[in-house]
Amino acid sequence: MLLPLAWCLAAVLAWTNRALAICPTSCKCDDDTLVVTCVQANLDVIPITLNPSIQRLVLRGNRVRTVDSAFQFYSELQYVDLSDNQLVSVPARSFDAQRKLTELHLHHNKISFVSNRTFSGLRALTVLSLRRNFLEEFPDQLFASLSRLEELDLGQNRISRVDARAFAGLASLKILYLDDNQLKVVPTPAFALLGGLAELHLGLNGFARLPDDAFAGLAKLAVLDLSGAGLVNVSEHAFRGLPALRYLGLADNRLSAVPTRQLQGLARLEELYLGQNDLEALPAGAFRGLANLRKLDVSGAPLLTTVERGALQDNLNLETLVLSSNKRLAAVEEGALEGLPNLRHLVLRDNAFASFPETLAAWPELRRIDLAENPLECRCGLLWLRDLLARRNATQVLCAAPQHLKDRSLPALTDDELGCALHDTRQQAIIGALCGCAVAVLAALGFLAHRHRRRFQAAVKDYKWNNRAISRKEHEYQKTFSDEEYISRAAQPQPLKPVPVTEL
Repeated sequence: MLLPLAWCLAAVLAWTNRALAICPTSCKCDDDTLVVTCVQANLDVIPITLNPSIQRLVLRGNRVRTVDSAFQFYSELQYVDLSDNQLVSVPARSFDAQRKLTELHLHHNKISFVSNRTFSGLRALTVLSLRRNFLEEFPDQLFASLSRLEELDLGQNRISRVDARAFAGLASLKILYLDDNQLKVVPTPAFALLGGLAELHLGLNGFARLPDDAFAGLAKLAVLDLSGAGLVNVSEHAFRGLPALRYLGLADNRLSAVPTRQLQGLARLEELYLGQNDLEALPAGAFRGLANLRKLDVSGAPLLTTVERGALQDNLNLETLVLSSNKRLAAVEEGALEGLPNLRHLVLRDNAFASFPETLAAWPELRRIDLAENPLECRCGLLWLRDLLARRNATQVLCAAPQHLKDRSLPALTDDELGCALHDTRQQAIIGALCGCAVAVLAALGFLAHRHRRRFQAAVKDYKWNNRAISRKEHEYQKTFSDEEYISRAAQPQPLKPVPVTEL
């Protein structure tokens, strides 16, 4: 009798609460979609007069200081956002009634402590964010009750130590953020319990060194971000045991050279970020073994001056190359970008290039070209680039020199403004070729004349002697008969000579 009575009482209370549901003035309550949004509504506490059937509750940007028993009224919740409040603590079992809750966002608060009972009851939770709080360390099995959790964000806290069994029970975890904390060493033992992890973000810590097998046990890891981790040294086998890795972020560290040997084992790597390091050059074979590399980004390297020929010789599948904001990079060696049949995106923005050779890349095959913010000298040698940019929707390229063209757009310049005598580079090439042929022919004739000079001199001498002899004879002949005599003789009839008769 008591159980049916309790059910009836609960039904009556639910109907009564729904009928008496009150939406705070600064909130938006939708009983059709079962969504309540109270963003920057100046709330001090979690309201208890909402529709008990709500499924999404957004209380972002208020002044809520604690999670009290108010959540007990909302057992249908699937999404809760309490970010940007003033939460100092989350009492144990605060979410005991939220058996359907899948996402809980507590980022940007003042939480300094959580226990293994804080998240009790959240059996369906898949996303938990504790980012930007004051957490310092985690005890054993802190998240043991969250067996379905797939994404855990602990970034931007004060964590200096992670217990070896802190992640016990997180068999379904796929994404883990531990970036922007105070870790001095990689918590390798704790990772051993996360065999299904796909993404790991560890940047903005203070590792200084990556030891061998730093990520042992993470055989399914596809994304590893170590940007800003303070790395100076990477051991030869630091990335051993990562056969599925496709993305590696090593930007904003203190590496003085490309870790070629350390990267060789990452056969499936597709994206590599190496900018903001102390690299002086990208030497030949720098990315040896990375046959599947599709994107390489080396931006903001203050000491980078050289990209050597053969630096990308093993990276035939490279599609995107970003070399931007390298203030000392004024050129790349001839042929450095040759042999890249799949290159489609080339970003050379904000470097020290004064010019770009036409042979640098297969320009017509590129889909994206970004050459902006370089100190270009706009002269006739860039006529080809002007024509290329004029035909494409590329980023704006401005001139830095000569002075009368400063800040002018290169595609808008005329041939004369670029100082070109001819309007067509093909004409220049043809005329140059003809001139070269003429010089070659003259040189050949000169060589033959020098080689057979004696025969040539003898032939000339004979020619002159014969001419003199003929002239002498003609002169004598003309002396014998004058023109008048010759004419008179021809006009007079000649006497017939008698025919001799033989007498019988």
